[in-house]
Amino acid sequence: MSVLKKINAQLEIMAPADREIGQFILDNPDQMLRLSSGGLAAETGRSQSSVVKFSQKLGFAGYQELKLAVSEAKAQERHTAPGMIHGSIEVGDSYLTILQKLIGSKMLAMQQTLSVNSEQDIGRALTALDEARRIHMAGVGASSLVARDFSYKLMKLGRNVLHDSDSHVQMANVSTLRSGDVLFALSYSGSSIETLRIAELARDRGATVIAVSGLSGGPLAQVADIRLHTVADEERVRSSAITARDAQLMLTDLLFILLVQRQSDANEYVQKSEQAVSVLKTR
Repeated sequence: MSVLKKINAQLEIMAPADREIGQFILDNPDQMLRLSSGGLAAETGRSQSSVVKFSQKLGFAGYQELKLAVSEAKAQERHTAPGMIHGSIEVGDSYLTILQKLIGSKMLAMQQTLSVNSEQDIGRALTALDEARRIHMAGVGASSLVARDFSYKLMKLGRNVLHDSDSHVQMANVSTLRSGDVLFALSYSGSSIETLRIAELARDRGATVIAVSGLSGGPLAQVADIRLHTVADEERVRSSAITARDAQLMLTDLLFILLVQRQSDANEYVQKSEQAVSVLKTR
């Protein structure tokens, strides 16, 4: 049973404060996903502690987990109609309609991804990356492409980053990690066997594991020290990992920008990188 159905089923027997919070979530789930616990408290006229306790009464550790469950429930409510070729795109759609739907689904995935990750969790991941002796990237398929893009960006800042598209090489590299190192592992399903085994080895070696997975988290989230999430329409018909990839890129780009902001000599490193590449562009 989804959390929205669970709230609806229990609404009549809830205490008045819980009933008002629950009714607001049922009536405004998309708005709730954009609100902090304090914001939801203000909207419902209740205290922030009431919002946290409401989340815990539903079986969640806190408000952030409730938000994840609501976002997942919203995704599950989308039904796939016959003739769908990706997300909400149908076989008979015109060029302009496909363009609009594609842009819409990408934007929605990126917006929801940012809404389900708390500033605290982003901050923990940022600190781990910033203080890491060495950063190793792990991911297969489309996630490997995102890992490679993120590794290139971090290298521009002078960070010690390792990435290889071959999972065997990833595993070999991870075997040399130790305390003070970071594994940044991407898997939308959270159950890619290669990425999971690499994360397990990194944990056993004493490295900090940052996992970027879908809302369900999967086994990968259980291994991680820091958990970040992406939201996409990949539960529905898909031709490729389009929105999942965009959501991952949005999250890694955010981390990169925050690192640039934190690193005092970041612009100097970026300029040196651009100057080095410029010689390859001249005739």
